[in-house]
Amino acid sequence: MDNEITINGIVYVPKSTKVLDEKGLEYVIVRTYSAGVFAGYLESKEEKEVVLKQARRLWYWDGAASLSQLAQSGTTKPEKCKFPEEMSQVTLTEAIEIISVSLTAKESISKVAIWRL
Repeated sequence: MDNEITINGIVYVPKSTKVLDEKGLEYVIVRTYSAGVFAGYLESKEEKEVVLKQARRLWYWDGAASLSQLAQSGTTKPEKCKFPEEMSQVTLTEAIEIISVSLTAKESISKVAIWRL
């Protein structure tokens, strides 16, 4: 690999900060122009169209000041968040922002109870 370094005969590889599934798909938060915000594994992106697997709509969040903070640190108030159940796949046609999600934030999002009416 190009990013390996060897020191005293020991090979070191940088730790990835990306959260990947078994197929290598990255877990991201996607903000759209009019459909809202979603978190899931990025299967594809072509121009403004994004396909997410294992996606949840992030309808309302608390405990994070912005999507950037939610993607980095997660929520400190999961009991106040409103995230409906996970969908196996969603196609978003007007994606305007894609944010990488840390492992801490992914675990935080996953722990939010399913919101139902």
